[in-house]
Amino acid sequence: MGKKLEGKRVAFLATDMVEQIELTEPWKAVRDEGARVELISLEEGKIQGFNHYDKADEFAVDRTVEEASASDYDALVIPGGVGNPDTMRGDENAVGFVREFFEQGKPVGVICHGPWMLVEAGVVRGRKVTSWPTLQTDIRNAGGEWVDEEVVVDQGLVTSRKPDDLPAFTKKIVEEFCEGRHEQQAEKTQIEVHADATPK
Repeated sequence: MGKKLEGKRVAFLATDMVEQIELTEPWKAVRDEGARVELISLEEGKIQGFNHYDKADEFAVDRTVEEASASDYDALVIPGGVGNPDTMRGDENAVGFVREFFEQGKPVGVICHGPWMLVEAGVVRGRKVTSWPTLQTDIRNAGGEWVDEEVVVDQGLVTSRKPDDLPAFTKKIVEEFCEGRHEQQAEKTQIEVHADATPK
C-alpha cells in the first residue's frame, strides 16, 4: 500500500521560540506518509526551538516566506509556542502566506498559539476552532467559534490546543492533507477576506 501523502508538498511556517514538539511531531507524521516537507521562516539560516521556556534544538530554514508562495504547496502547518506566532503575525509576508492557503482552499493544520496567525490573516470568521485557552477571546473577537476540544476540523482547517493533543492532531492533518483542496473553504475565504478588507 502506498503512502498517503506521496507526491504532496507541505510547508511548515515557524520562527524562533517555536514549541519544538509541535514542529517535530507533525513534521514526522506527514513525512512518514511520503510528503515532502519544507520549513518556511522570516529569515534565512536557522530558527531556535523551545521546550516551553527552555531553549531546545535549532532547525534549518528551507525558504524565507518572502520567497515562498502557497501555490507551491499542497498544505500548511503552523506550530505554536508563544513567541513564534506572535512574531510572525507582525510580518505582512507571513500573514499573506497564510491567507493564500485559505483563498486557494488548501488544508491547514494549526496548534496551540498558532491560531494567532489565523486571526491576523482574517480567516477565522464563521469557523469553529480550538487553541491554547488564552487565545479564545481573540478568536471570538475575530468572529470565530472557540471550543475546548483536542482536535477540531472545519472545511480543511485542523486545530488543536496543546502538545498533549498531538496524537489526535497529527492523525487528523494526515487525513485532511490526503483529501486535498476544499472548494467550500476557498469560496468562504474569498467572501470573508474581501468583507474584512477595510482600512485599519
